[in-house]
Amino acid sequence: MTADVELRHRRWMQEALDMAKLAAELGEVPIGAIVVRDDTVVGRGFNRREIWRDGTAHAEIIALREASRRLGGWRLTECDLYVTLEPCPMCAGAIVLSRVRHVIYGATDPKGGAMESKIRLCEPGLWNHTPQITSGVLRDECANILRDFFRALRS
Repeated sequence: MTADVELRHRRWMQEALDMAKLAAELGEVPIGAIVVRDDTVVGRGFNRREIWRDGTAHAEIIALREASRRLGGWRLTECDLYVTLEPCPMCAGAIVLSRVRHVIYGATDPKGGAMESKIRLCEPGLWNHTPQITSGVLRDECANILRDFFRALRS
Protein backbone atom coordinates (compact mmCIF):
# COMPACT_ATOMS: atom_id res chain seq x y z
CA MET A 1 0.00 0.00 0.00
CA THR A 2 1.42 3.38 -0.97
CA ALA A 3 1.80 6.15 1.59
CA ASP A 4 -0.94 8.18 -0.16
CA VAL A 5 -3.41 5.29 -0.04
CA GLU A 6 -2.58 4.55 3.59
CA LEU A 7 -3.09 8.20 4.50
CA ARG A 8 -6.44 8.27 2.68
CA HIS A 9 -7.59 5.08 4.42
CA ARG A 10 -6.61 6.49 7.82
CA ARG A 11 -8.46 9.74 7.11
CA TRP A 12 -11.72 8.03 6.16
CA MET A 13 -11.45 5.45 8.96
CA GLN A 14 -11.18 8.33 11.41
CA GLU A 15 -14.53 9.58 10.09
CA ALA A 16 -15.99 6.10 10.62
CA LEU A 17 -14.60 6.21 14.17
CA ASP A 18 -16.36 9.54 14.69
CA MET A 19 -19.61 7.80 13.75
CA ALA A 20 -18.80 5.00 16.22
CA LYS A 21 -18.35 7.62 18.96
CA LEU A 22 -21.84 8.96 18.21
CA ALA A 23 -23.21 5.45 18.63
CA ALA A 24 -21.47 5.06 22.00
CA GLU A 25 -22.88 8.37 23.22
CA LEU A 26 -26.36 7.02 22.49
CA GLY A 27 -25.70 3.70 24.25
CA GLU A 28 -25.30 1.74 21.03
CA VAL A 29 -22.43 -0.64 20.31
CA PRO A 30 -19.83 1.76 18.85
CA ILE A 31 -19.49 0.72 15.24
CA GLY A 32 -19.36 3.35 12.52
CA ALA A 33 -19.33 3.24 8.74
CA ILE A 34 -19.01 5.62 5.84
CA VAL A 35 -19.32 5.19 2.09
CA VAL A 36 -16.92 7.22 -0.04
CA ARG A 37 -17.12 7.96 -3.76
CA ASP A 38 -14.74 10.27 -5.61
CA ASP A 39 -13.19 11.41 -2.33
CA THR A 40 -16.60 12.48 -0.96
CA VAL A 41 -18.69 10.87 1.77
CA VAL A 42 -22.01 9.77 0.25
CA GLY A 43 -23.28 7.65 3.14
CA ARG A 44 -22.84 7.53 6.91
CA GLY A 45 -24.07 5.15 9.52
CA PHE A 46 -23.64 3.92 13.05
CA ASN A 47 -25.32 1.12 14.92
CA ARG A 48 -28.93 1.92 15.84
CA ARG A 49 -30.23 -1.51 16.81
CA GLU A 50 -31.33 -0.42 20.28
CA ILE A 51 -32.74 2.96 19.24
CA TRP A 52 -34.70 1.59 16.30
CA ARG A 53 -35.38 -1.82 17.94
CA ASP A 54 -34.21 -3.37 14.67
CA GLY A 55 -31.66 -6.17 14.46
CA THR A 56 -30.75 -5.10 10.91
CA ALA A 57 -29.84 -1.52 11.88
CA HIS A 58 -26.10 -2.08 11.54
CA ALA A 59 -23.76 0.79 10.67
CA GLU A 60 -22.92 -0.67 7.25
CA ILE A 61 -26.56 -1.19 6.23
CA ILE A 62 -27.48 2.36 7.21
CA ALA A 63 -24.49 3.83 5.35
CA LEU A 64 -25.17 1.74 2.23
CA ARG A 65 -28.84 2.76 2.21
CA GLU A 66 -27.96 6.44 2.52
CA ALA A 67 -25.38 6.16 -0.28
CA SER A 68 -27.88 4.45 -2.58
CA ARG A 69 -30.52 7.10 -1.93
CA ARG A 70 -28.04 9.91 -2.41
CA LEU A 71 -26.59 8.48 -5.62
CA GLY A 72 -29.96 7.43 -7.03
CA GLY A 73 -29.28 3.72 -7.45
CA TRP A 74 -28.37 0.54 -5.62
CA ARG A 75 -25.18 -0.21 -7.55
CA LEU A 76 -22.31 1.26 -5.57
CA THR A 77 -19.60 0.05 -7.96
CA GLU A 78 -17.46 3.16 -7.59
CA CYS A 79 -17.79 3.34 -3.81
CA ASP A 80 -15.60 2.29 -0.92
CA LEU A 81 -16.97 1.33 2.48
CA TYR A 82 -15.02 2.14 5.64
CA VAL A 83 -16.20 0.39 8.79
CA THR A 84 -14.64 0.18 12.23
CA LEU A 85 -15.38 -3.54 12.75
CA GLU A 86 -15.21 -6.43 10.32
CA PRO A 87 -18.66 -6.85 8.74
CA CYS A 88 -20.99 -9.63 9.87
CA PRO A 89 -22.61 -12.10 7.41
CA MET A 90 -25.67 -9.89 6.88
CA CYS A 91 -23.55 -6.84 6.10
CA ALA A 92 -21.16 -8.85 3.91
CA GLY A 93 -24.17 -9.96 1.88
CA ALA A 94 -25.38 -6.39 1.54
CA ILE A 95 -21.89 -5.32 0.46
CA VAL A 96 -21.82 -7.95 -2.29
CA LEU A 97 -25.36 -7.17 -3.43
CA SER A 98 -24.62 -3.42 -3.48
CA ARG A 99 -21.50 -4.05 -5.60
CA VAL A 100 -19.24 -2.05 -3.27
CA ARG A 101 -15.81 -1.74 -4.87
CA HIS A 102 -13.62 -1.87 -1.75
CA VAL A 103 -14.24 -2.64 1.94
CA ILE A 104 -11.78 -1.18 4.42
CA TYR A 105 -12.22 -2.12 8.06
CA GLY A 106 -10.37 -1.61 11.31
CA ALA A 107 -10.75 -4.35 13.91
CA THR A 108 -11.38 -8.00 13.16
CA ASP A 109 -14.36 -9.75 14.74
CA PRO A 110 -13.43 -13.29 15.76
CA LYS A 111 -16.98 -14.02 16.95
CA GLY A 112 -18.91 -12.89 13.88
CA GLY A 113 -16.66 -11.48 11.16
CA ALA A 114 -17.57 -12.53 7.64
CA MET A 115 -14.56 -11.18 5.74
CA GLU A 116 -11.74 -13.19 7.29
CA SER A 117 -12.26 -14.08 10.95
CA LYS A 118 -15.20 -16.47 11.32
CA ILE A 119 -16.13 -17.09 7.69
CA ARG A 120 -15.05 -15.64 4.34
CA LEU A 121 -18.17 -14.61 2.46
CA CYS A 122 -16.32 -12.35 0.04
CA GLU A 123 -13.88 -14.93 -1.32
CA PRO A 124 -13.25 -14.53 -5.04
CA GLY A 125 -15.45 -16.80 -7.14
CA LEU A 126 -18.27 -17.26 -4.62
CA TRP A 127 -20.57 -14.59 -6.03
CA ASN A 128 -20.96 -12.49 -9.13
CA HIS A 129 -19.16 -9.61 -7.38
CA THR A 130 -16.11 -9.63 -5.13
CA PRO A 131 -15.08 -6.45 -3.34
CA GLN A 132 -11.45 -5.70 -2.63
CA ILE A 133 -10.79 -6.00 1.12
CA THR A 134 -8.30 -4.17 3.31
CA SER A 135 -8.20 -4.84 7.04
CA GLY A 136 -6.40 -3.39 10.02
CA VAL A 137 -6.69 0.33 9.27
CA LEU A 138 -6.55 2.09 12.67
CA ARG A 139 -7.00 -1.39 14.16
CA ASP A 140 -6.11 -0.41 17.73
CA GLU A 141 -8.35 2.65 17.81
CA CYS A 142 -11.26 0.66 16.39
CA ALA A 143 -10.75 -2.20 18.87
CA ASN A 144 -10.26 0.14 21.83
CA ILE A 145 -13.54 1.98 21.38
CA LEU A 146 -15.37 -1.36 21.50
CA ARG A 147 -13.30 -2.64 24.43
CA ASP A 148 -13.89 0.55 26.43
CA PHE A 149 -17.63 0.51 25.68
CA PHE A 150 -18.10 -3.06 26.90
CA ARG A 151 -15.83 -2.53 29.93
CA ALA A 152 -17.98 0.45 30.97
CA LEU A 153 -21.15 -1.54 30.35
CA ARG A 154 -19.98 -4.33 32.66
CA SER A 155 -19.05 -1.96 35.52
